[in-house]
Amino acid sequence: MEFIQSYEEWQLKINEHESVLLFVKTNNCSVCDGLLPQVEALEENNSLPFYMLNVSEVPEMAGQLSLFTAPVVLLYHQGKEYARFARFVRMKDLQYRLQELIGGSEHRD
Repeated sequence: MEFIQSYEEWQLKINEHESVLLFVKTNNCSVCDGLLPQVEALEENNSLPFYMLNVSEVPEMAGQLSLFTAPVVLLYHQGKEYARFARFVRMKDLQYRLQELIGGSEHRD
C-alpha cells in the first residue's frame, strides 16, 4: 500500500485510476492495527490499487472526506465514493464490493 500524504495527492490518485481503495487509520488505534493486515491481504488478489492514509499525519483529510472515526475503508470508482466501511469492517462485505468493482472494470477493458 502506498501512503497518501495530502488531499491533492489523493485527488490525483482517484482521477488516475478507475477504481481505488483507501485504508484510513490513526495513531494508537488497535482496531486499525488489527484490520490492516486483513485489508493488505486482499491487495494480492485485486487489480485495483490500494492506498493508506494516516489521518493523524494529514488531519485536513478528515474534513475533506468526512471521516469521524478510524479505521475507515473507502472504495472509489470513477472519481466518486462507491462504498464506505467504518470502524468494524466486515471483510465479506468488503470483498463483495471489491468484486463488484473488479468485475465491472474487467468488462470495460
